[in-house]
Amino acid sequence: MTVAIRATDLVKSYIAGVRALDRVSLEVSSGEVLVVMGPSGSGKSTLIRTFNGLERLDGGALDVLGVRLDSTHADPQVRAIRRRVGMVFQQFNLFPHLSILENISLAPVKVQKRPKAEVEQRALELLEQMGIQEQAEKYPAQLSGGQQQRVAIARALALDPEVMLFDEPTSALDPERVKEVLDAMRQLARGGMTMVVVTHEIGFAREVADRVMFMDQGQVVETSDPVTFFSGAREERSRRFLSQMV
Repeated sequence: MTVAIRATDLVKSYIAGVRALDRVSLEVSSGEVLVVMGPSGSGKSTLIRTFNGLERLDGGALDVLGVRLDSTHADPQVRAIRRRVGMVFQQFNLFPHLSILENISLAPVKVQKRPKAEVEQRALELLEQMGIQEQAEKYPAQLSGGQQQRVAIARALALDPEVMLFDEPTSALDPERVKEVLDAMRQLARGGMTMVVVTHEIGFAREVADRVMFMDQGQVVETSDPVTFFSGAREERSRRFLSQMV
């Protein structure tokens, strides 16, 4: 099976002596859904942000879709990765002065130089896929949080990425809006999208993940299939975390 992401001994420090990532190594296969869990401050978001060059590495090496990143963090490599890797954040980051259709169409037209009519047709298809096609002409402030996050997913998909990264995409949502975003992510997973998802949503991880990776203090504590992780985690630190989650 083709490896989409390979990380080897990743190191990232924000302050002297404290490592947000402490020699983290992992692989993600094409078509796989990896869910990353752990307590706040464990390095989850830092890790996923290295995968598209948002965080500069202090050590180790990263191979994303055949493009290599290391501590030199060369801009051409970062741009090459971002053209092929989509990311959805906790906050929606939509442009408030643009319509939903314009938000989704902007990058494919400006960055990829694709024809506007073609891009807008694709945007409408993505909105339909997300179940919010009727919102195309509205503005972000007119949508609920769950709807805005689904627009953010559609915007990322409009660039036709090969990998999708999700950094706690439901953490800023009201509880009743969480399901609609997770449903959209489930649909992507069923379609074979390679996904790395940082989340605390245990139900989603049980149902959708191929593997669950648990992190603490910048290190990978354990990685296993969801059945094993949620019913018989090997490490005491993992079991302690799960006991507080359920």
